[in-house]
Amino acid sequence: MSFAPLTHPSRRELALGALSLVTAPGLLRAQPATGERADLRSVFREHGVSGCFVSYDLKADVWTYVDRARAERRYVPASTFKIANSLIALEAGAVADENEIVPYGGRPQPIKAWERDMSLKEAIVVSNVPVYQELARRIGIERYREWLARLDYGNRDPGTVVDMFWLRGPLMTSAVEQVRFNVRLARDRLPASSRAQAIVRSIVTLETQGPRTLYAKTGWFAAGTPKIGWWSGWIDTGENVHAFCLNINMTAMADASKRLSIGRTILARLGIYG
Repeated sequence: MSFAPLTHPSRRELALGALSLVTAPGLLRAQPATGERADLRSVFREHGVSGCFVSYDLKADVWTYVDRARAERRYVPASTFKIANSLIALEAGAVADENEIVPYGGRPQPIKAWERDMSLKEAIVVSNVPVYQELARRIGIERYREWLARLDYGNRDPGTVVDMFWLRGPLMTSAVEQVRFNVRLARDRLPASSRAQAIVRSIVTLETQGPRTLYAKTGWFAAGTPKIGWWSGWIDTGENVHAFCLNINMTAMADASKRLSIGRTILARLGIYG
């Protein structure tokens, strides 16, 4: 399989792109309004976990935090990286589109649903690790290094092990950084083709309520202490975008469902979704 070459933006293009993100009307303008919602920490307590939540209202240019300090702290992204990883795979030519079947390798897996060759749109739904590891080996570590810098993703560090860096590190990102990434993807503003961004949006679509569509991906960093559960995404109303991300400390698989339960509860209490 041949891979598409990466076109490198000039320093001037990078600078102008970064500037546009904080000066363009309604898109992450400089010094936006912020609000800490300490009252919503009770949602985490009710579920017996500690964590944070952050959201950004694009039209109002308002950030909302539940534990801002933690929301700005970096952790290994685990499977939430599949959003960016899908984009990189498409742009690098590691997979032709969301329908191309990718082999999982034929080995026994901890989750039976992963023991099947599947397309990108199927693999992201069940968070198929071996399929994405196959794509990672096709992409290669240097191409990842280039794309992580280009996308300004977290600490931009893929390390040296091409099929594990988002599962065990050294790649790390914060909830705030994930929200910034999500806003740009939602509005087709990432330095990638509109085609690839549209495909990624389509495969992370979860559901629609009237004019509002929910896009999101879970993640679970299980290799370290503490173990971190993620839920990252956005709601698009057509006229506005509410990007969000949360993470929690997880001690057992039983905590997995709490990511969505906490996230949906907070989104509903903020009047954003639900």
